[in-house]
Amino acid sequence: MTAIILIRHGETDWNRDRRIQGSTDIPLNDTGRRQAKDAAAALRDRLDLTVTPTIVSSDLSRARETAAIIADDLQLAAARVYPGLRERSYGEAEGIDADEFFRRWGDWHAAAVPGAEPRPQLLARGIAALKEAVRAHRRETAPSSASLIVVTHGAMIREILGHASGGELPAPGEKLANGSAHELLFERDRLRMVSYESALA
Repeated sequence: MTAIILIRHGETDWNRDRRIQGSTDIPLNDTGRRQAKDAAAALRDRLDLTVTPTIVSSDLSRARETAAIIADDLQLAAARVYPGLRERSYGEAEGIDADEFFRRWGDWHAAAVPGAEPRPQLLARGIAALKEAVRAHRRETAPSSASLIVVTHGAMIREILGHASGGELPAPGEKLANGSAHELLFERDRLRMVSYESALA
């Protein structure tokens, strides 16, 4: 059994401006760096750091920098990078603002955006990347019960949480805040929800 804490990366300028990022590689802004430090402080209070956690991240810079800030603050080894954890590609929607998105394609969760990665495909690659990260983590930390910290993206986290909660979470329209943390257990290739953090902003 492995405890996994999913962390959404800190804010970018595109998050602030409500622009669709997807796989576009946008860096953290100063608010995002503060959110990463806040996430590290929350993890310090939450985890037993006498059993050293492992940290991994998506390969996009906003996730990698968030993970680097957390790793530095908690004195962890540098994060291993998993491209399978990167954000959903939004095709033609990338770079446009939320208002334009709704004008062109309607409701966010039901929109069929040309060129966007299908949600089942997003979930499948996310689960595959998690399994790969868990296997490596277990090899390196066994027989301890060290936690695995996973820094990734909003749409990816949403799909994984939906899978782990049987479709109950997150609620439609509910935003996953930058820097938020969500705890799961990975056991016998199954994911189970332990705790859930959200924001309606």
